[in-house]
Amino acid sequence: MGKLKKLSWSTIIMIAAVAVLLSGCGSSGDSSKQKWDKMPEMSIDLNKQYSAKFATNKGDFTIKLYAAESPVTVNNFVFLARNGYYDGLTFNSIIESFMIQGGDPKGNGTGNPGYSIPDEFDTSIKFEPGVVAMMNSGKPNSGGSQFFICTGPDSVNLNQTPTYSIFGKVDTGMDTVLAIAKTPVNEKHVPKDKVIIDSVTIFET
Repeated sequence: MGKLKKLSWSTIIMIAAVAVLLSGCGSSGDSSKQKWDKMPEMSIDLNKQYSAKFATNKGDFTIKLYAAESPVTVNNFVFLARNGYYDGLTFNSIIESFMIQGGDPKGNGTGNPGYSIPDEFDTSIKFEPGVVAMMNSGKPNSGGSQFFICTGPDSVNLNQTPTYSIFGKVDTGMDTVLAIAKTPVNEKHVPKDKVIIDSVTIFET
């Protein structure tokens, strides 16, 4: 406990925020979503560029996907999006100075698509507002469908130790993402108003 006093206030906030992410919170979601018994086969073309357009009840935004840097993670996200997995799910946890978290079919931080994917940390891309990363259970190679979008300065603290696979960054509509981050939340960081993902459309060029 003595060492805790030496940590910066922003680092303490980040540690508490990550604890919230790992513990899960909220209750809204769709536990009836399809599950698979193994991760998807590689289907994306690494010679092409991919992006994902999110339509939400709070507005739209687009994410540029880093297929070259995180091919397995992007392939997984594209597979789920093309199967309509994210349609109707919510951003179930919000910490304005840190991130907005979504993609959980249970809406409480514990849902998954029935399988997990390996971590991809071999990248020079740094955490900052707008960066999108795969959530996990706190154990290695435990990502699935949950992801988070960095929204504030506390996200930079994640650069201290690679823990989450970065697989994209907001390309357009960051104002919408920041507006979502301002959604009022309760003491467990659960939004008081539902932020619903109506659809995620994948584009390739």
